[in-house]
Amino acid sequence: MWWFQQGLSFLPAALVVWTAASFIFAYITAVVLRHVDPLVPYISDTGTMAPERCVFGIMLDVSAFLGMATVYVRYKQVEALTGEGELKLNRLNRFGLLLGLISSFGMAVVANFQKTTLFSMHLVGAVLTFGVGALYILVQTLLSLHMQPHVHSRTTYLLRLGIGLWTLGSSISMFVSSVIMYASLPGVDVPQKLHWTPGETGYTAHIISTVSEWSLAFSFISFFLTYIRDFQKITLRAEAHLQSSHLYDAWPHGGAAAPHLKHDASESAPLLAGGT
Repeated sequence: MWWFQQGLSFLPAALVVWTAASFIFAYITAVVLRHVDPLVPYISDTGTMAPERCVFGIMLDVSAFLGMATVYVRYKQVEALTGEGELKLNRLNRFGLLLGLISSFGMAVVANFQKTTLFSMHLVGAVLTFGVGALYILVQTLLSLHMQPHVHSRTTYLLRLGIGLWTLGSSISMFVSSVIMYASLPGVDVPQKLHWTPGETGYTAHIISTVSEWSLAFSFISFFLTYIRDFQKITLRAEAHLQSSHLYDAWPHGGAAAPHLKHDASESAPLLAGGT
């Protein structure tokens, strides 16, 4: 059995590979078509023009779905590993689920509202993705702190802490450089500016901002890599409980007896995995 066939480890692996591919594919396409400059454009700029924006939107929508599935499985795993008496951990776990779902939804907003089309909504999506996502990483790091060493190793906690600090540093760098860039370009419609010339006003701040954005994006991707080993040890199952042997509101066949339910009136099958 391959490593990605164990448990639900394919979920975070697919999320990481697919999201990275969406960034790289959009970048290559935008550069080849000369829609952006080759030297570190904003990720959003690579998904602004057709045709790359169409594929970029579809791929990030899939990433959003994979993200929601991944944070839900993480929630169920932590829930199963912590006892009912651990009220603080359970509340923190539920809060983490909420943050993860919001962050994943923000990714879909970013993908479908391009910065050159509706910048305000694109900015909202970016805040939901990166801002709320950073809080999600913080919550999961705190959960890892409380769960080590009796559930997982201290190394796992330190790795997530390191990625969390990477995320924080990238966020601060991106915010500060973006403020400096916008302040140095009064009267310029920066969201519509896709090409930059070395040496022009705001260029250095622009490069720092774009590098920080790519760094921030890949810090998020790296965090989900830490879930792969954990997800090898979990599967989920879906159960169907039937309340009737037919789907009529009232049995329409007169005196004919309705078919009987099976013995347990339920069906159980693996959810997103091939075994229990």
